[in-house]
Amino acid sequence: QCTYLQIEQVERTHAVVLSRPAWLWGAEMGANDCGVCVGNEGVWTREPLGEGEALLGMDLVRLALERGSSAREALEVITALLERHGQGGSCKEEPVPFVYHNTFLLADRAEAWVLETAGPYWAAERVREGSRNISNQLSIGSDIAAEHAGLRERARSRGWWSGHGQFSFARAFSLEQPPPRMEAAKARFQAGKELLRRHAGHITAETLMSILRDKDSGICVDAEGFRTAGSMVSVLPRDPALPCVHFFTATPDPSRSVFKPFVFVAGIKPAPQVRSPTFLQDPAKQIPRFQSSVDRRHELYRRHQAALELMERDRERGQQLLETLQELEKQGLEGMRELLEGTVVPSPEELADLFFDCVEAEMKFY
Repeated sequence: QCTYLQIEQVERTHAVVLSRPAWLWGAEMGANDCGVCVGNEGVWTREPLGEGEALLGMDLVRLALERGSSAREALEVITALLERHGQGGSCKEEPVPFVYHNTFLLADRAEAWVLETAGPYWAAERVREGSRNISNQLSIGSDIAAEHAGLRERARSRGWWSGHGQFSFARAFSLEQPPPRMEAAKARFQAGKELLRRHAGHITAETLMSILRDKDSGICVDAEGFRTAGSMVSVLPRDPALPCVHFFTATPDPSRSVFKPFVFVAGIKPAPQVRSPTFLQDPAKQIPRFQSSVDRRHELYRRHQAALELMERDRERGQQLLETLQELEKQGLEGMRELLEGTVVPSPEELADLFFDCVEAEMKFY
């Protein structure tokens, strides 16, 4: 059972860690126990939006992680399901539908891909070197490593491409008159590219955390009632003997949140502090949907929000709290370095409790 559709189950699924909107089944981003990471962004294209309930891009993120043991396999999972079931349905817990198509970043220890969609059509680019970012717009040009069988014919038959010369997915399928929100996405995409370029050759987990916290670029949003929801940074060592380390904030606005490490090991201690409550009469599951609202905030979120209010009210105490939280994050990054360099070998029990303990420590500071 996905958010809106039931689809066939597979024989075996991977363990996954997900960062997701509490009301739906899928996820904005996450990782699996094979070191595969997937995240998605909404886009608007020339293809009509599916008003009917189908798979959400967020369902596809989760399905890719549950069923893909490599980035390439995860990509094949998404494209096969997309062609079979389509994408569509509201992506927001509100009576007025909010619908979009999706772009995805997929990575594992060995390779990385960008996958972009327009309705059932798609194109994929393999990232061979350097860095790559996405931001609410089509960004794959002619560097296409795999594509929907009918992609070019679709573009040609609609008059979006002449059928001659170089084919660019973004040029053919992007809207001529994009909505205003996509103008901001262009600036964000360029800023992200530039910030990554500045650190080319020595990008660390800290680099990515600082980019995700960048407010001037619009990458970290905290305005007009809209706030960056959750953030994730993953370190995927090429050496399969070393564990992958995934950092999650589990709270909004990364500039005032703590990235906490998570490692897949047997017997992981669950962290109920970051799990949203469930509801018997859930307005997201009752038809018609979203007729009422419920408070889905988990315990860490509630305490974090109270702390944000303190930061606004009392700048000095707010600054002290922020410095304490940054210290907690530094310890997590230091622990990861020691783990990956082999200078410290934590017991499996320590790793199993790691994320839980970091969340507990953060809650105590609040």
